[in-house]
Amino acid sequence: MYEHLIEKCVEKKVLYQGRIIEVRNDTVRLPNGKLAGREVVDHCGGVTVAALTDDDCLLFVRQYRYPHDEVLLELPAGKLEPGEDPFEAGKRELLEEVGAVGKDYQFLGVAYPSPGCYKEELYLYACRVDALGDYHPDEDEFLDVEKIPLQEAVDMCMRNEIPDAKTQILLLKVAQLVAKGNL
Repeated sequence: MYEHLIEKCVEKKVLYQGRIIEVRNDTVRLPNGKLAGREVVDHCGGVTVAALTDDDCLLFVRQYRYPHDEVLLELPAGKLEPGEDPFEAGKRELLEEVGAVGKDYQFLGVAYPSPGCYKEELYLYACRVDALGDYHPDEDEFLDVEKIPLQEAVDMCMRNEIPDAKTQILLLKVAQLVAKGNL
């Protein structure tokens, strides 16, 4: 159906292989037969979970993000280990980062944060909080946990106070589900 749009890879050249990303400079054949370069950052993928409490508050983390030199407000998230099931990773991250155990999980899709050059798949989940206890972040993670009413979080998103794309997407999906009585 969309074959006239497909680019075919002719050559892949790995420029950097790291622990989380691989950077490539690929050569592709365009639909018109000409060759073009494509810079690709291949990421191992991640998962984000929106955990909603009985009083319709979401659990967030505030965390410093070095590439932007900024402390950001985000929903609990983490990278996937090779071969790891995204659902299990989401439950792990929720417990580690905010000390929550979820119930009634819903899979809300996969998001591509920047599909022009960045190959990362973010798995999105929502749940209700079943139990809340102490959080135990990784030894290289420093974060604060915050509980914010859903509507306040949506308002913050709309005022551009939450620049993290995965959090914006999941937050707005959860708000729609709650408004329709589906979460």
